[in-house]
Order: sequence, then structure tokens, then C-alpha cells
Amino acid sequence: MCGRFSLTAKPQELEEFFALVGVEDFPARYNIAPTQPILLVIAAGSRSEPGSNLPDRRAMLARWGLIPAWTKDPKALPAHFNARSETAAEKASFKTAIRHRRVLIPASGFYEWRRTGDKRSQAYWIRPKRGGIVAFGGLMETYSEPGGSEIDTAAILTTAASGDIAHIHDRMPVMIRPEDFEAWLDCRTREPRDVAHLMRTPEEGFFEAVPVSDRVNKVANAGPDLQDRVEPAAAIRAPEKTKPGEAGQLTLF
Repeated sequence: MCGRFSLTAKPQELEEFFALVGVEDFPARYNIAPTQPILLVIAAGSRSEPGSNLPDRRAMLARWGLIPAWTKDPKALPAHFNARSETAAEKASFKTAIRHRRVLIPASGFYEWRRTGDKRSQAYWIRPKRGGIVAFGGLMETYSEPGGSEIDTAAILTTAASGDIAHIHDRMPVMIRPEDFEAWLDCRTREPRDVAHLMRTPEEGFFEAVPVSDRVNKVANAGPDLQDRVEPAAAIRAPEKTKPGEAGQLTLF
């Protein structure tokens, strides 16, 4: 699963990595949690520049936690902040989104927790070994509330963890490679079966797992110190009330 992640890249870096234009400035975020706004990259037609066959892409915000369009009572559904890539095309909650609204979710890395066997867990900051930005494979759905307002929502697709991460957790976010962005975002001519091979497990050695303090468990903690290495013996304190996957209020960064 993926219950927390981080995005600390500057807008200019995102523009270059995703071929975007005009990404608004925003602060670095070190502890992004479900129900909070997250940045999405979506396709928006074809480029008008001569000789270019890349799709236009634009950035937008959405609530992390997908609400299917057919939902009558969102409170009656479980939190859809993750979707299993192997079954998303078959599930009622995700099958429309994976066919028509595939997105990229920029990230600097993600957090995962490993059970220690004593009813505690050790938090890890999992980041690209060489640094930089990664693109999670995601799904988007726009939910129309009974009062008429609309809210854009999203989920992160997950896949089996790579061998060097599996000892921490058996699932991890789907990573879409830059050379596959065009195919992934093309929901007009490519069906889910055409992009199923893109939802693969990253190669071993791409990520490194850094043990960090359990302060990341609490959403209110949101500083860069959350990603500082802390040896496991010193990292575990008494459990906090807020569990991974829970979130505070919805705020725009």
C-alpha cells in the first residue's frame, strides 16, 4: 500500500520532468496523507507545436481518496486511496477511471511501515537512490455531491514490492517511467489492457529505504526532519494515536 508520500521538487523541476508549463509555486511537502490535496499530471489534448507528437499535459489538484462517480454516500465506502493494479480494471470503484482517467502523481518518495513483531512498527522513508522525481501511476474521478458541487479525487495504483523492499511491505506504488508517460496518459486510444505492462514492479536497487522516526505517523508533523535517518532501536517510541493512512483537515498545501 501507500499511505504517505512526499513531494519536495520545485515547480521548475516538475515542468521539466513532466513537460508541463506554468506550474504554480508551492511549498515542499514532507508528509502527504489521504484526504489532503495532491498534485496530478493529466493529458489535455495534443500539442500545437509543429513536429511535436507529445500530448499536452497540465497539473491540477485533487483530493487523495478516490470517490466513484456512482457513489451515493461516500461515508459508506472504505477509503480508496490505493487501488491494486492487478484488479483495478475489474473493480466497480476503479474500472471507469482506469479506462478514461489515468493520471501521473509526482512524488519524491514514499513512506512505509514494517511490523516489528511486538505490536509496533518501524517507519521507512523510501526514495530513489539517485534522488529526483518519480511518477506514481494514478486514477482520477470527479464526484458530484448532492448539492451540485464537484470534487476531483484520486487514488494511487499499487503493485508487488521489489525484492529489496518486500521485507518492509509486500506492496508499493506503481512507477511509470518517463518514456511511458505518453502511453499511460493516452486514454483515447489505449485501453487498460494496452498499458497493463506499464504497471510493473520497479527494478531492485532503484529505491533505498531509510529508517526514520515514528513522528511521521502523526499528520501534524510535516517538517524535513521526518526524512532524517534514525537507527531503528532509537526510532520506535510509544505508538501515537494517529495511524498511517489517517489524515487531518483538507487544506491546499
